Amino acid sequence: MISQMKKYTFLVFHRDYDTFLTQLRDLGVVHITQKAAGLIENDEKLQAALQHEDDLRRLINQGAPDQMIQERDAIKQNIADAKEAAQQAAVWGDFDAQHIEALKEAGYNMRFFDCAISAYKKEWGIKVNTIEGKTYFVRVEGTASQDVDLSEMLEKATELPQPEKSEAQWNKEIEQLNGLLAAADARIEAWQLANMDRLKQQLVEARQQIDWQRVQLSTDKLADGALCLIEGFCPIEKETELENMLNSAQVYYESAKPTVEDNTPIELKNNFYTRLFEPITRLYSLPNYAELDPTPFFAPFFMLFFGLCLGDGGYGLLILLAGIAVILKAPKLKEWGWLGVFMGLTTMVVGILTGMFFGINLEDVAVLAPVKQYFITETNATVHFMGGSYHPMMVFAILIGIFQILFAMGFKVVKITLRDGFKYAAYDCAWLVALVTLIVWFALAGSLSTVGLYGIYAILGLCAVFILFYSNPDRKVLLLNLGGGLWGTYNMVSGLLGDVLSYIRLFALGLAGGILGNVFNALALQAGGACPSWIGWLPTLLILVFGHTLNFALCLISSVVHPMRLTFVEFYKNAGFEGGGKEYKPFKK
Repeated sequence: MISQMKKYTFLVFHRDYDTFLTQLRDLGVVHITQKAAGLIENDEKLQAALQHEDDLRRLINQGAPDQMIQERDAIKQNIADAKEAAQQAAVWGDFDAQHIEALKEAGYNMRFFDCAISAYKKEWGIKVNTIEGKTYFVRVEGTASQDVDLSEMLEKATELPQPEKSEAQWNKEIEQLNGLLAAADARIEAWQLANMDRLKQQLVEARQQIDWQRVQLSTDKLADGALCLIEGFCPIEKETELENMLNSAQVYYESAKPTVEDNTPIELKNNFYTRLFEPITRLYSLPNYAELDPTPFFAPFFMLFFGLCLGDGGYGLLILLAGIAVILKAPKLKEWGWLGVFMGLTTMVVGILTGMFFGINLEDVAVLAPVKQYFITETNATVHFMGGSYHPMMVFAILIGIFQILFAMGFKVVKITLRDGFKYAAYDCAWLVALVTLIVWFALAGSLSTVGLYGIYAILGLCAVFILFYSNPDRKVLLLNLGGGLWGTYNMVSGLLGDVLSYIRLFALGLAGGILGNVFNALALQAGGACPSWIGWLPTLLILVFGHTLNFALCLISSVVHPMRLTFVEFYKNAGFEGGGKEYKPFKK
């Protein structure tokens, strides 16, 4: 739900202004109404404060001044270059680069080559090494051997750069560089111990100063600057605390109920369970103050959709255990852990009911033969409808989709009624009643009495009148309302069909994950059976771990993305969600 707010207007004498702001910040319950972002952010003083905050944050994140970081990075790069050079020099064995230079000064030039083992000829030069199908050789020029025809060598061999040092010399240099790196890391660590707490405190102070400046820039100066006018919002449950402070301060204030034009900030206030789903609400948009908070209403659906998409009891068990581990080992992430617990439990229930556990079809497990008739599978619960046979989970996905859409339409009717009055919700209410009536008629076809049938006709006729002629209560022209009603009917019918079919993904994704898990199980058993008994377990284990890790990751992604899609598109659209709310952020330390 959305916390009820009260709008406050404060009028302060300029000499008491700073004192009042300090009292207001110390209390920390008032969200100050800020002017348009452009009017505030272009202020030079605020820009300087924002830049200072950014510099502090960057310094804290990187953990040391730029000079120290650059020095350490340069050493790391030198180590990487030296390792690469050592690897290249290793093929030439142990040598001294100074001897190569001495030979060059004496008129003997050494050239380094590699070629395929089969292509090498001894007259090309001295073979030094043979590694991974290549022969490495050195040619010494400046002797009588220069009469040899080198055209074939140049065609089949590749000339390599002269190594600067031997592998042993490079390794010695790497050892020295590692010492320099350890010293650089030690200097950074010492700098962090000496400065990090102070920097974090400075960052807190910088952010508070920015908030202070924004409040000052959002203050209107009246009577040639003698008076300061500020507006803000306070949750109703905190108004007593605020007014006790105001009554003892040098300030004149007024309070009022917020209007639609006030752009009132939003504070979500939900119970323990519903609060776990608030990050999903925030991911799309906060509701505006004139709406209802959709979080409590989509939370159970989202949890069910997640379980249907994942659809494997074994994967649900993994999520459950991960959630418990987070709760026990990472208290700061406790709410995410509880979300994992609920999601995991739902997936386990769905997976067990549908007979799937780590890709194993529980119907085929011999020990479960006495209860296999209770699994919700195509074998046990095929749905026959209008001459066709359908998987029970596909039918369930469509039914739960129809229910959520109708629920969302009812949510919209309640929201509009509370905000604007029932006459503005009559059109949507007529559609809801008409759809429910059609479903009842369809479900009871052939068993309705004549009176019941005429009752349905009467309800549908009354709904049709509202749908066709009351689409906009403020529109007085009958033909305009009729045109709007016909257009709305077309959009509703075409939109509902697409919305309902979207829920088939709940069945399709769960089925696909189960089939893929079953395929990996079969591959693992086949691979293990094709090997000797003493080693057969290894390929079986490797395929099972790799296959189920891949399948679990893919299923987990789709089990988050697609329920979000159904929430943000199908549910939000039919619920008339408007959004656009800004979060309640009180002015405080």
